[in-house]
Amino acid sequence: MSERTFQAPEGKAKWRINLYEIIFEADTQGGKLFDIILIWCILLSVLVIFLESIQQLGEKFSFYFYALEWFFTILFTIEYILRILTVKKPSRYIFSFYGIIDFLAILPTYLSLLIVGSQYLLVIRILRLLRVFRIFKIRPLIAQAELLTRALKASRNKIAVFLFTVLTLIVVIGALMYVIEGPANGFTSIPTSMYWAIVTMTTVGYGDISPQTPVGQLIASMVMILGYAIIAVPTGIVTVEIAEASRKSITTQVCPDCLKEGHDRDASHCKYCGAKL
Repeated sequence: MSERTFQAPEGKAKWRINLYEIIFEADTQGGKLFDIILIWCILLSVLVIFLESIQQLGEKFSFYFYALEWFFTILFTIEYILRILTVKKPSRYIFSFYGIIDFLAILPTYLSLLIVGSQYLLVIRILRLLRVFRIFKIRPLIAQAELLTRALKASRNKIAVFLFTVLTLIVVIGALMYVIEGPANGFTSIPTSMYWAIVTMTTVGYGDISPQTPVGQLIASMVMILGYAIIAVPTGIVTVEIAEASRKSITTQVCPDCLKEGHDRDASHCKYCGAKL
């Protein structure tokens, strides 16, 4: 059984309570079995999409691929509806990360009735496998995923300032190279020169545009060296935040109100919405 079971409001149908335990709680035996079956269905549905995209197979087995595609879509649609029916506040699930992913996993098949080829967007179903971390209670991986999430959230302001600085440099360097090299050497506009600056600064170096003048080559060399330093900055920012966030231990317990997980092991209330766990 789960470490903490969902406390439903009085009068709530028992079937909804039991269904909630199965669908949302990976700690229960029924919940774990449900999620394992769900993972296999996701993998098989994605495999069908991959195979259908192969022209020889797609033409030969088009009927079977079409039937399987609708079978999995209907199956996931039923699951999506059941998730909405069993939660206390459906809107919280619908607009949550997993809720949006679950919706996008079924949408392309229905869109294919109007837009030909949109069914290939069903590969987004692979994102649903993110649930595997809590399904198999791989606690070290769960902890590391939550730790990384907290670190990225904590460093978002610093990274935003960093990206703004980099963007400013790209605009300045792009304009400078446009003036120095000009259209004759492939720098036909400031946006094109900015594209060159991005490619050079990130050390990608496609080589489709390159400076020809000595001054331009000197600036290019400086941008390349600057690129190595720039790459290291966000890494350092996130590393510091990871070290700061690594002090807490979490569980796979899902909040019955906001449906978020990653609570501290000794928590009795949700740290996101304050609901009782």
